[in-house]
Amino acid sequence: MKIIHKRIYITLIFILLLISGLGARLVQLQLVSTESFTDKKINLIEGSVKQRTQEMVVDDGRGKFEDKNGQSLTSITHNRLVLFPFLEKMKWPVQQVSEIVGMQPKELTNRLANAKTPVVITKELSHAQVEKINALKVPGVFGIPLKDERLVPLAEHLIGLEAQSRQIIEEKYSDKLKNGAIKSTTPVGISGMQRAFDEFLLPEQESKLLYHVDRLGGPMFGIDVKYTGTANPYYPVSVRTTLDLSAQELVENTLNHYKLKDGGAVLIDIKNNKVIAMASRPSINKKDPFKKQNGSDSVENRLLTPQTPGSIFKTVTAAAALEQNKIQPSFTYNCDKSIYGNNVEEDHQKGQLTFEESFAQSCNATFAQLAKEMIISNPNTLEQYADKLGLIQPVGWTGDVFHFEHFKQFLGEKSGRVWTNEREKKVPNAVAQTAIGQLDVKVTPLAVANMMATIARGGEKKQVKAVDALEYKNNTSLYTFKEHKLKGDSINKATAASMQQLLKGVVQSEKGTGRRFQTLPYEVAGKSGTAEINVKDDIVNKWFAGYFPADDPKYAMVVVDLNTKSAISPTNSVFYDIVKGMYDLNTR
Repeated sequence: MKIIHKRIYITLIFILLLISGLGARLVQLQLVSTESFTDKKINLIEGSVKQRTQEMVVDDGRGKFEDKNGQSLTSITHNRLVLFPFLEKMKWPVQQVSEIVGMQPKELTNRLANAKTPVVITKELSHAQVEKINALKVPGVFGIPLKDERLVPLAEHLIGLEAQSRQIIEEKYSDKLKNGAIKSTTPVGISGMQRAFDEFLLPEQESKLLYHVDRLGGPMFGIDVKYTGTANPYYPVSVRTTLDLSAQELVENTLNHYKLKDGGAVLIDIKNNKVIAMASRPSINKKDPFKKQNGSDSVENRLLTPQTPGSIFKTVTAAAALEQNKIQPSFTYNCDKSIYGNNVEEDHQKGQLTFEESFAQSCNATFAQLAKEMIISNPNTLEQYADKLGLIQPVGWTGDVFHFEHFKQFLGEKSGRVWTNEREKKVPNAVAQTAIGQLDVKVTPLAVANMMATIARGGEKKQVKAVDALEYKNNTSLYTFKEHKLKGDSINKATAASMQQLLKGVVQSEKGTGRRFQTLPYEVAGKSGTAEINVKDDIVNKWFAGYFPADDPKYAMVVVDLNTKSAISPTNSVFYDIVKGMYDLNTR
């Protein structure tokens, strides 16, 4: 009997200990470790709320990119109907809602079938429809403005991409990660201005629609949908770019229309040296943005990388010859000869031409001869004048912004070059090739556009801007990017005036290489260029660079088609249509 009593006591003690342990565990769960359970610091309160909450992210909280007029460059806002999943299990006025939005009731109920998350009906609604829907005050039925990514990205290489990158977060934002300001899954900029301005764009908090449900997933009546978002009046920050949405769309659509595969176009406001539009091709491979295409990553902005310019570089040789008084007005050059002194093919012979005629018709022999003469007295002539015209150094805006020293708006912009081997300055054939933009000469299309803007301004050199300001959420200014001069000497005003006349002659001359543009409503001044890349396969870079209107310059532009065949290149057609489009935009 004593043994039985002993076993009962032991069992009771065990049960009491078990109950005490369970009680202690409940105390720990509900009172002690509610916000940091286990060594993984799990927040049990948040987890519990999450189980009872259905949510929809309205805005990820990351800073935005806007055009100069405040229009979003990356998204479009549409009014949408949002339906929460629990509606499937309850009666709701589907007939009324369907009449308001102009859809069949069955279409709405079918969308809710087996839904686990809030359903967005993609049909766009008017403001009046949104007001009518919300006036019904039906739990789980809302009309709200939602941001959708643009189907056709604008300035994607310039703006860049954002993506999840634990490596970048741990390298750049370890402190924010430790204090919980961001997560390891928070998207960060991986290219372009998304990367350059990343620290200003990081989200503080997502904006969400939250709805609490019971254990069966039904609505907890009496509890309205809550909007959660940052109460901070300053964040997220917007990047106010210099781009013009209409001009950017014009450039993108024109490149797409002519199927330009490799290269792009850049349009600059001459007065303040701001980029109005910039589009690079090929388009970014979103699945594998760093996959090589034509030897370069698809995220690489072709307009910021050095390319062989061909006859575009004759602008430099011409400016050097003019400023050094090497031009005799009545003197003619034998344009039946090649740069090596051989006879060219009959269909490429141009006869005896003056300096002005040589520039208009792009005679190689003239500029080869001039360069050989100039380099005897000054071996550094060509690179000095390339620098005076802003072709060697990066031309994008650079400066100190808060604690960021040498902050660059154009991340990834590279320098140009004239020579790679000093000994070649003593080789006549090498000098001749360099004078016409071949051999080792490479310049970025952005720098070429800036050169045209510099000439149009009378020789004044400036850095190119793509961003005007960083703005707080309440539209006050966080930082304004002031205009910066481009370092180094520049051509004098007399040389710039002479270059303006030469560039006009390319279009106005009866035999000028840009004569096609004579029919445009804006008068164009500019220079064509065909750079040989692979002679055997007839592969070239095809350029046209210039500014317009010629007598009252407002815009400088470069269009370049890389690694193409000259006979099929759409370069001139793209340039023509963009100039015509800008005229239409400005006169409508």
